[in-house]
Amino acid sequence: MNIFVGSLPFSIEEADLRESFEAYGSVDSVKIITDKFTGRSKGFGFVEMPNEEEAQKAIDELNGATVSGRAIVVNKSEPRPEGERRSFNNNRPGGGGFNRDNNRGGGGGYNRGGGDRGGYNRGGSY
Repeated sequence: MNIFVGSLPFSIEEADLRESFEAYGSVDSVKIITDKFTGRSKGFGFVEMPNEEEAQKAIDELNGATVSGRAIVVNKSEPRPEGERRSFNNNRPGGGGFNRDNNRGGGGGYNRGGGDRGGYNRGGSY
């Protein structure tokens, strides 16, 4: 069973998380998700346990447990349906970004107003 673990302290390491779950049974893998640019933990991860009963017991007992002063969230991970992946700046309201012709789109960003020029984000195409 694939288990989602959220609200993790940023200081926790995969070995620590593995140890917490191994108290309930065999653990196949542990992965804490990190920011690809900074390498810093995003505060959530996944644990794979082969035995369904052991995994469910771990979920029941660890959900809401306090780790380094934070109440963690533990539940069964449901795979995203096909086509549900978010892509960068795709179809966001007020979005900005680039259109098919590689022209810069308006909207989004810091628009504080100010005069007829609109402050930081002047909108329109470039």
